[in-house]
Amino acid sequence: MIDFLSAYKKLDPSASGLLEIALLYPGPKAILIHRIAKVFYRFKLFFIARFFSEFARLLTGIEIHPGASIGKRLVIDHGMGVVIGETAIIGNDCLIYHGVTLGGTSQNKNIRRHPKIGNNVLIGAGAKILGAIEIHDFVKVGANSVVTTDCPKDSTIVGIPGRRIN
Repeated sequence: MIDFLSAYKKLDPSASGLLEIALLYPGPKAILIHRIAKVFYRFKLFFIARFFSEFARLLTGIEIHPGASIGKRLVIDHGMGVVIGETAIIGNDCLIYHGVTLGGTSQNKNIRRHPKIGNNVLIGAGAKILGAIEIHDFVKVGANSVVTTDCPKDSTIVGIPGRRIN
């Protein structure tokens, strides 16, 4: 838990202490509640899982489907309006800003419909990453970009539609 909160302290220059982050930041609360919801989801107790998910959304403004897979040390900065879909996969040490959507483009329940995010990925405010695409390690997605295709490792993606600039 300290490792998780320390990630916030490292990435947020306005954070003054771990207690402040644990009690007052919406991201850690949403992720903690998501981890509880995920347990119920794995046991196919979907109503209870969604109840916890809904509670987290009401409390924090961050909606994480209980089916989503989240790696270690995810930092959701500010967080309001973040939506993470059911089959989304997020790697370790990622940073997501407010208003980000990891959304699906298919209604077929039998496939992965949401993005797979690699390790050490930064997703700027308002970005929309849509569909069963892969954002590889060390990618930076610019604010308000709309990404619908795979992004190679170590790239920077900006614009609508998202395009690589390096």
